[in-house]
Amino acid sequence: MEASLPVWFEITSYVVLLSILAFDLILAYRRPHVPSTKESAIWVSIYVGLALVFALLMLWQGSVDHAAEFIAGWVTEYSLSIDNLFVFVIIMARFSVPRKYQQEVLMVGILIALVLRGLFILAGAALIENFSFVFYIFGLFLVYTAIQQARQHHDDMEQQENAIIQLLRKRIAISDTYNGAKLRTTIDGKRVFTPILVVFVALGITDLVFALDSIPAIFGITTDPFIVFTANIFALMGLRQLYFLLGDLIDKLEYLHYGIAFILAFIGVKLFFHALAENELPFINGGEHVEWAPEISTWASLAVILSAMTISVVASLVKIRIDKNRASKSTESVDR
Repeated sequence: MEASLPVWFEITSYVVLLSILAFDLILAYRRPHVPSTKESAIWVSIYVGLALVFALLMLWQGSVDHAAEFIAGWVTEYSLSIDNLFVFVIIMARFSVPRKYQQEVLMVGILIALVLRGLFILAGAALIENFSFVFYIFGLFLVYTAIQQARQHHDDMEQQENAIIQLLRKRIAISDTYNGAKLRTTIDGKRVFTPILVVFVALGITDLVFALDSIPAIFGITTDPFIVFTANIFALMGLRQLYFLLGDLIDKLEYLHYGIAFILAFIGVKLFFHALAENELPFINGGEHVEWAPEISTWASLAVILSAMTISVVASLVKIRIDKNRASKSTESVDR
């Protein structure tokens, strides 16, 4: 069993990371604006750089396995977070959130995601510690999620949101217009909520759904709660800037969800193999460990995850270019 990281390193990491998130939140609220592509690219690069530096620190204070598990977990969570952004784009468009205030709204959504993931990490770690068979459940759940992801399940999510939001509007007085990024406003002398409340609820539902997917996925990479939590923090860092960097491109990455579906299915199968290797269920192999079950290494997992994301993104970009060339040729033909 590999040695644990020093306690002082873990505590210091939590303090520094949460301080960075707090700084990002304050910055978003004090300077509401639409970031330029250059500004967004710089911040995304900084956060990616910080994640890589953190991996080196884990290598220094821990081991190669610690660093590898962190990188694999971070890449996995980052991939799933990009899919999360796709739904954020839909929510912002559906509720016509002024672009100037989308930064603040996104930061709240990211904080909700962080809290939910933190709770699921604690619950997941406790389950794994006490019930080894939970890996069977996680594995099957991820394979099921992968199938839903490949079939584009976002429409189902929107229907769930609409039902909850309709109920919310019946119970609470909500204005039809925004008042900046304020949660409440005054109309005819009466205090009412603004549509920002509805947006927060929609973001919360989205975060809950993605937390259910992402936490079992990263537990397929590592069962160390510290690595799981820090990988999630780094995946959520810079997500706001990535939203503005990718912009409309997120909606055009047509094959991205297939890459994410493949990653979820792969980790689901990996978890199932791990469950077989650690098996204690009496109705499977007489309660004995299954010797033939392969153990997929962290490095192999990282290679598969990076390959799936690269192929799906490159294929999407190629399709965008092909469609653009076809549209250009079609326009030229009409002009002639």
